[in-house]
Order: sequence, then structure tokens, then C-alpha cells
Amino acid sequence: QVFPSQDPLDRADFNAVEYINALFPTEQSLANIDEVVNKIRLKIRRLDDNIRTVVRGQTNVGQDGRQALEEAQKAIQQLFGKIKDIKDKAEKSEQMVKEITRDIKQLDHAKRHLTTSITTLNHLHMLAGGVDSLEAMTRRRQYGEVANLLQGVVNVLEHFNKYMGIPQIRQLSERVKAAQNELGQQILADFEEAFPSQGTKRTGGPSNVLRDACLVANVLDPRIKQEIIKKFIKQHLSEYLVLFQENQDVAWLDKIDRRYAWIKRQLVDYEEKYGRMFPPEWCMTERIAVEFCHVTRAELSKIMRTRAKEIEVKLLLFAIQRTTNFEGLLAKRFSGCTLADGTVKKPEVPPPSTNPFLEDETGAEGDEIAMEKSDTDKPKKPKVPDNPFHGIVSKCFEPHLYVYIESQDKNLGELIDRFVADFKAQGPPKPNVDEGGAVLPSCADLFVYYKKCMVQCSQLSTGEPMIALTTIFQKYLREYAWKILSGNLPKTTSSSGGLTITSLLKEKEGSEVAKFTVEELCLICSILSTAEYCLATTQQLEEKLKEKVDASLMERINLTGEMDTFSIVISNSIQLLVQDLDAACDPALTAMSKMQWQNVEHVGDQSPYVTSVILHIKQNVPIIRDNLASTRKYFTQFCIKFANSFIPKFINHLFKCKPISMVGAEQLLLDTHSLKMVLLDLPSIGSQVVRKAPASYTKIVVKGMTRAEMILKVVMAPHEPPVVFVDNYIKLLSDCSTDTFQKILDMKGLKRSEQSSMLDLFRLRLPAPPPGGDGSGSLSLSAPTPEQESSRIRKLEKLIKKRL
Repeated sequence: QVFPSQDPLDRADFNAVEYINALFPTEQSLANIDEVVNKIRLKIRRLDDNIRTVVRGQTNVGQDGRQALEEAQKAIQQLFGKIKDIKDKAEKSEQMVKEITRDIKQLDHAKRHLTTSITTLNHLHMLAGGVDSLEAMTRRRQYGEVANLLQGVVNVLEHFNKYMGIPQIRQLSERVKAAQNELGQQILADFEEAFPSQGTKRTGGPSNVLRDACLVANVLDPRIKQEIIKKFIKQHLSEYLVLFQENQDVAWLDKIDRRYAWIKRQLVDYEEKYGRMFPPEWCMTERIAVEFCHVTRAELSKIMRTRAKEIEVKLLLFAIQRTTNFEGLLAKRFSGCTLADGTVKKPEVPPPSTNPFLEDETGAEGDEIAMEKSDTDKPKKPKVPDNPFHGIVSKCFEPHLYVYIESQDKNLGELIDRFVADFKAQGPPKPNVDEGGAVLPSCADLFVYYKKCMVQCSQLSTGEPMIALTTIFQKYLREYAWKILSGNLPKTTSSSGGLTITSLLKEKEGSEVAKFTVEELCLICSILSTAEYCLATTQQLEEKLKEKVDASLMERINLTGEMDTFSIVISNSIQLLVQDLDAACDPALTAMSKMQWQNVEHVGDQSPYVTSVILHIKQNVPIIRDNLASTRKYFTQFCIKFANSFIPKFINHLFKCKPISMVGAEQLLLDTHSLKMVLLDLPSIGSQVVRKAPASYTKIVVKGMTRAEMILKVVMAPHEPPVVFVDNYIKLLSDCSTDTFQKILDMKGLKRSEQSSMLDLFRLRLPAPPPGGDGSGSLSLSAPTPEQESSRIRKLEKLIKKRL
């Protein structure tokens, strides 16, 4: 089917019989058979005409196509002919232009060659005359004229480099080299005569001849210039080596100022007498100062090795301070351009981030929070340019910095001992409800001292001594954590120590549990806040140390262990707070389990034990919350840990309440709901500002206390018929543990014979365990056994830490 058609004759499954039957469905319809036949014959004739027309049309199309192809071929042939004509004309035009310009090119080449010849002859004339004049002036020591002439001769000689095969040119080049060598030797001899190695300097100061000789030396081989500089500086510093010999009294570190005073006088003397003799680009003043630094470093290294036992920390720091001041003075006076010369070895320059002055100004808050806030609260200061002279002399003190490190070790040890003594004498800090728990002032003092040491050591060295200082920092961070923080945490008494479920169940009814006083609670919160401050500041300290130290040593700085130590202190503090409140609630829970619940006749207000629990919570929690106001996340951890400890214990005591009457169960349900409301309100209890409790905490309380309510609802349900009771238990508790079911039956006060049949029915009614399961229900982990509860608490603690 090429075209869509509704005609039955065009269908693929055409059936002639059906078609005829459709045309003549009845006998009466055969009356118009002639009319139908005529219509079909007419349709056949029309189809024949259409086919004939299409066939004839296709014949004409073939002829038209052949004719169009022939016309296209003729047009292509004509186009090729025209292109060939154009190409031939272009070649003729090019040949004509070449003939026209042939003579012009010859004249152009002749002109260029003639110009080159004239220029070369002029250069040759200048070179020959210049060499003669150079030799004559050299003999007469006319250095002023020689300086300009020699440079010109050398420049002209460069044009003849490609003509060195010509004997005359080569001879002139050799004469220039000979004149340069003669000039070099002559100038060196003149300087040796003016500044002999032995004896005094020539009186009357430098001559103009030597000044012009320096200009000539600029043009000569650089070795001549270096030789002049070397000899002059050596002669200039010869007096220094004699005055400050190793056996002289002024050579020791306590008189190091005299060395720097001497060189200052010498530089002033040089500027007055010889400042104009040497060209400014020689930077002779700086070269003298740099050579003095190298000589001083070598001399100081030698004398400190010999008298190492006499070096004390105060003397060492005095010498380093004076030396770094001198290096700073050099940086202000000189650019350091000569340090890159081949004659002077460039001292090791510290990386940009080691400049200790970038963080000197820390604002009105004082130094104690500078380290903590320098990266977060303040914008980056522009980097101060490096001191190119840093370490050029002071590098010699680095091998002896162990004296400084040992001194800091001793000072920090004394500082920690003083902190311990001050804490014993002054006691814990006063609680400050408005601003949260008071951070111990000793931790701020410790980190201020740390910063001072770090900045001072980074000025002395950014290498191994910084690593040694970091080790000292680590040692006393651990000591501070254990001696000042952990060592001052209040100790739990034997009656409240080891708050396990077993020990609590053994307590006698009415026994008083030793509680922490308000001062002790404030102290625990203060230690927790201090540990958090130390944790955050230790992290900042690690980052700063990595900035200060050499890049190759950064990986060796790691304070993770010390940060973990402070995390342990925080965890122990929270655990103490939880244990204290938990233990305070124990007598009330014990009283609950000892009550005769089968004798309760009517449901009243909440029971006395609930009032007792709420009282303890209202006494402790506001104090803890106010003292942990600055560390809200740890107050949330405290609430979660308390809920994870109290709720399983409460459920265990519920199971001890047996037997229970219907009214008793209703009273317990009312008490449980009261405790649930108090626990949900725990984070903001007693606070004027009502905050929504964290979702993670609310979820734990709702889940745990809802379980307690479900237990009581099961107990309230009638145990007849048994099947309904068992199904109701499985539906409400979703707990497939037979131990829990056994406890429920005990709470109802059923006889052993009834319990046995109930247990058998319970086992039969249990849902099939999931594939690969261990036969226990999916929620059986919530059974309040100590092992399961502790496992749940640990998992929740890990989850909370990750979220916080």
C-alpha cells in the first residue's frame, strides 16, 4: 500500500466473495446489477488511463535527464577552456615583470654589497687605530681614556668575528687580547701597590687613577674585577681578624656588640675615604658587610665549639638578639643584591610564612586568644618582604639552641608546678552564671607562654629546634591535661563509684548517695570548658607551628595525641556529671521498686519517688546548663548520656515492681508519663528561655519511655484469654525475648503453672524469624539488659560525636 485508501479493493486481505456479498446483500439488490457493473467498468477504464499517462511521463523524463547532462558537460568544457586562457596570460605577465625588474635587482645587490664593504673598511680602520691608541694609553696608564676606548674596540671587534680566517684580522684580535691581559695585570699591580697586604694604607686616600682603573676593570674579564674586590675586602677586614682573635676577651658572646660596632665604624670610614673610588654598581659597602658576616659566622662557630660548656641561655639569647638586630639593620641599609653573586654563598632564607611579626598585633582581646582567632576573626595581613640577610650570621647559633630548648623545658615544668600550687591555694574559679563556665586562667597563661616561645624560636631557627620545641609543647600539654584538669576533677565516693546496674540494685532502701556540691559541679563544668578551649587552641597551635617550620619538616608536627587527651578529659567530665545525677536518682528508683503496688487502691498525683527524681534534676541540670552555656554541644552530650543511662535503669526497676494490681499499673503509667515529660523538657528545665530540645535527644527519650509505657499497658491488660494477651504483648512491645515476657508475667503476679502455659503459648505465637536471623525479633535489642544498654549507649555516643 503506497497511498492510504479506504477502498476495499486496495486492502491486502481482499476477498472477492465478501466484496460481492457486500454489494448485493439481498436478492432484491440484484435488480441494479447492471448499474454496478457499469461503475466497475468505468473505474477500470480510468485506472488504465492513469497507468498509461504515468508510463508515457516516465519515458519523457529519461530523455530530459540525458539532455540536461549533455548541456552540463558542455558548460564544464567551456569553463576549463577559460581557466586555461587565464593561466597562460598570468604566466606571460610574470615573465614580463621579471624581464623588467632584472636590472633593478642587480643594482640593488650591488648597492648592498658596496655599503657592507664601506662599513667593514670603516670598522677596520677604527679597529686598527683603536688598537694602536689602546697600546699607547696602556703604557701611559691613561685609564680614563682607555675605559671608553676599550669598550669601543671590543664592540667593533665583534663585527669581525666571521672574518677571523683572514690573517690581518686575527692579528688585530690577538693584539686586543694582549692589551686586555696587560691592562688586567697592570691594574692589579697598581691596587697591590696602593693597598699592600702588609702595612698601612697609602696616605692621602685613593687616587683618580685607581677610580679610572675600576672603570677599565668593568670592561675586562670579570675575574679581574673579582680579584680587585677580593683583595680590597681582605685587606679591609685584616684588622678585624686580629682584634677579635679566638683568644681575645672581646671575642666571646658577651661582647658581641663590639664586633658590630667595629664594622659600623669601618663602613662609615670606607664611605668617606673610598666611596667614590669604586663604581656604585660594585656595591662595595654591601660586599664588605656580607664578607664580615661570613667571617663572623665562622669565627663565632669556632669559638662556641671550643667553649660550648660556658654557653648559658641568657648569654645565647643576648647574642642572638644582637645578631638579629644587626641583620635587620643590614636589610634596611642594603638590598642584598650581592648575595646572589658567585663569590658569596646566599644564606638559607626562611619561607615567607615564618615572619613572626605578621601576628604581633592581636587587638584588645590580649595575647591569650590571639593564636585562636588569628586565622578566623582577622583578615590576612599583607606579607612583609623577607629579610635577605636573615641567618647570615645567626645561623651559627642553631647547633647550640639545645640550651634554649632545655631552658624552656625547665621553665614550662616550673610553670605547670606553679599552676598546681595556685589551684590548691586559690581553689576553683568562681562560677559565672552570666557568661557560662569559667575557663581556668592557667590555660590562657600556658598558651600565651607557648606563643612567646614559638615566635622566639622561629626567629632563631625554623629547622630541627622547632621540632624539639614542639616535642616540649606536647609533653606539657599532656601534663596540663592530667595534672591540672584530670587531677582536679572531684573523686566519686565508693557509694556512688562504678555506677553499674548491679551495684545500684544492691543499695539498701533509703541509703543516702554522696552528691557533688554546687561548687564541685561548677568545677567539673569549668574543667570541661577549659579542656574544650585547650582542644581548639591546640589545633590552632599545630597550624601555627606548621606555618613557622620548614616545609620539609611539616609532616613531623602532629598534636593529634594531645587533642585526643583533651577529648578524654571532656568525656570524663561529662561522665562524672551523668554519674552524679544518675546516682542521685537511684534511691528514688529503689524506693519505687520496694513499694507494694498490689495494695494501691486509687490513682492520685505523681508518686513521691517521681517528685524526688524531678527535684534532683531541677537541682543539677540548670547549674550544669548555665556553666556550659559557652559549650552547648557538650551540654547536649550530657543530656543524651543521662537519658541513655537513666531510662534503661528505670525500666529495670519497673520489672522489679511485682506484683502489680490494675490500679498500681495505672499509677505507674501516670508516673512514667510524668518522667517522660520532665525528660523531654530536660535541656531547658528551669530556664527562662525555652529552647526546643535537640532532635537526637528527643528521639532517645521518646523511644525509651514509650517502651516503659508499653510494658505497663501490657501489665494492665487481662491475661484471659491467653492468646489475646500474648498477641497484644507481641504487638505492643515487638520483643521476642522470653526473658522480657517472663518479667511481665512476674509483674502480673501469675502463678508458675500459669506462667508455664503462657510461655509455651508465647513461643508458639512468635513470628517466624527473618532469613539469616538468629531467632530474636528485630527490636529485641532494646531489652534492658546491662550489656545491651551499654552497647546502645556507645553507638549513640559515636553517632552524636559525628554529628557534632
